[in-house]
Amino acid sequence: MRDEKVWGVIRAGDACKYYTFFKEIFEAMGDFQKDYNWLITDIDGYPANDERYESFYREHNYLWLTGQELSDIVYEHDYQWIWAVLSGFDKSMKIDEILKYPFPYADGYPGFWKTDLSIQHPLAKVEIVAWDSSSTLFITKNYSQYLELIKNITKVVDLSEYNSDMYDEKMYSRWLEDNKQ
Repeated sequence: MRDEKVWGVIRAGDACKYYTFFKEIFEAMGDFQKDYNWLITDIDGYPANDERYESFYREHNYLWLTGQELSDIVYEHDYQWIWAVLSGFDKSMKIDEILKYPFPYADGYPGFWKTDLSIQHPLAKVEIVAWDSSSTLFITKNYSQYLELIKNITKVVDLSEYNSDMYDEKMYSRWLEDNKQ
């Protein structure tokens, strides 16, 4: 449902040496990705020496993976994603239902850059976006996941605040400090 509240963070700038390696996020979030099945679209960047994923993506323009399969790829290869949208779905969702909607895309989606955030796929619960290897966007309908990411990953910024004309880094830093659990 489009009217559900959505929370998000951006990790960019001097937050880390590599912005779009997902292993650190998965570890910090207690391997939350295993709770979902994943539609991966708009991919640029593949695991080295692993033709399985590249050839399937070339043929279908998407990957459909269980959370465990995604974990295996990320933990085995820990490579940098340049562009990609990883949309997480309840495990009960069938791929046929998910494929009835347009594929999410990274470059040019306006919903990433508004204060009222949105997840592209209407059936997805969470979205992780590799943005030109310069930042990672994490957008979720689960407030607990949002708080967990803020608590466990260094130098993330609330995406709605980041998108706001009134963004003030000092004020946001105070808010983070006041709201740590």
